[in-house]
Amino acid sequence: MTDLSQVLPDFPAAQYARLLPAIEKNQLTVTDLLTLELPEIGKRTQLPLLDIKRLCNAILAGLHADLGVDGADEGDEKGKQKQQNESRRSKGTLRQTGQELLARPWHTISTLDASLDAALGGGVPVGYITEITGESGAGKTQFLLTLLLSVQLPPPHGLGRPALYISTEAALSTKRLSQILAQNPFFRTLDTTATTKPSLDRVISTVTPDLESQDHILTYQVPVEVARRNIGLIVLDSVAANYRAEFERGSGGGGGGGSNMAARSAGLVRLGHLLRELARKHGLAVVVANQVADRFSSSHPLSSSISHRQSYSPAVKNSGSARPQYRGHVTTSHLGAMSQESPLASRSRNVNLNHPLLTQGAEPTSSMADIVVRSSMPEPPPEDFVVPAAPAVLSLDHQQRWFTGWGDDPYQHHHETLKTPSLGLVWSTQIAARIALFRRPAYGRKVVVDEGNTTATYDSGDDSAAVGVSAPYVRSWRRWMKVVFAPHVPGTGPGLEGAVEFEVVAGGLKGVEKAKNKKLKSEATE
Repeated sequence: MTDLSQVLPDFPAAQYARLLPAIEKNQLTVTDLLTLELPEIGKRTQLPLLDIKRLCNAILAGLHADLGVDGADEGDEKGKQKQQNESRRSKGTLRQTGQELLARPWHTISTLDASLDAALGGGVPVGYITEITGESGAGKTQFLLTLLLSVQLPPPHGLGRPALYISTEAALSTKRLSQILAQNPFFRTLDTTATTKPSLDRVISTVTPDLESQDHILTYQVPVEVARRNIGLIVLDSVAANYRAEFERGSGGGGGGGSNMAARSAGLVRLGHLLRELARKHGLAVVVANQVADRFSSSHPLSSSISHRQSYSPAVKNSGSARPQYRGHVTTSHLGAMSQESPLASRSRNVNLNHPLLTQGAEPTSSMADIVVRSSMPEPPPEDFVVPAAPAVLSLDHQQRWFTGWGDDPYQHHHETLKTPSLGLVWSTQIAARIALFRRPAYGRKVVVDEGNTTATYDSGDDSAAVGVSAPYVRSWRRWMKVVFAPHVPGTGPGLEGAVEFEVVAGGLKGVEKAKNKKLKSEATE
């Protein structure tokens, strides 16, 4: 039985020592024992059916006790199992009253910035898996390094406990960590001799270059290290690197793509279960960084309307006979692009399908004998025109915009590339909170003064240069933090609505004040 010790760590395995070797030999999991018929299990293990039934009942009772669910049938064996697990029920199960939930202390790890903490409900929550996702250069590593130091602070900013950093790509940047510790305004206010000041000595780091070493370290070494050092924060940077390298390398040829995806999904579920158990049992926070990939989708309503307009365009001939003119064929790709978009998404973007631009024809042809005159009134489509089927609102292409962080903006520009966090829907179900980081370029203007290589640089709004050729260039980058979903705080809204703008400085992360707040503050000081 490969996962009994992980699903039920306190299960009395000694009572069933005679049965477990045969079950382990046949690689039967807890799910198999609870779902397969008894004759099927007996045929595979060659064990007495009565003993198998007792083992299955004991496992089921143990799961009920762990979840805090009372069984309907109060048998003798179930009663014994419930008595044995009565102490474990009071230590923290899923079944709790409202008063017990309110009485539980709520701890978070601060980002050391007031605006970011306000959006996160105080900071990164303890007892959950929090994911920080974003493209390269968005500030994920800076976010994680700040948490490695702030967790060492006493409450309410931290837990007063050390941190564990697990890297899958590059070693811990101690130089940048020292810079944040020296330049952050909050750390500079602390007494240098105080024991509560964070230190690099309380950040334990390790590197897992492949998936095999990662599984071994997380399964055997991390639980021991957490219990020995009283770890308050586990950082995994990044969670997707080893899975991408392992399964993309073994997916080429042989028709093994399906088996590789199944193995990867099983590994992600096992990783999520392990990290959740560590967070719940030891009262620590687990923060993972995740990469993103481009999401290619033809579900934009504009593309659908263009396909519709190109495939059917009513027109009036110069002879006065009205008949529809076809500028193309209704191909399956056009219908696919139209069917991927849902009515809800179309309404959210305020797309009017009866707009004249969607019903009028294309430009007239160059032939003088076949002059097309646009009709002033939209005409109905022909009888043989196939209306695309309404899309499924429960499809992944439609639903992922609300849990990935990209694609939920009703005013999304058509040229902007959508992103999606790596590892797909399977990993999204393993985490409790997702924080998305965005970055966009801020352009300036570069003016060439002469024909040589001499250039003069001006701000984006400076038009004082009367000579030379001006060209835009990326002057800096603007960054935002968005809460996609979380158990303790509502999301920040579609697109960048409600997202907190921040910048990366020498002392870590710093929220950017809005122009209105800056104006009010300047007026108050005057």
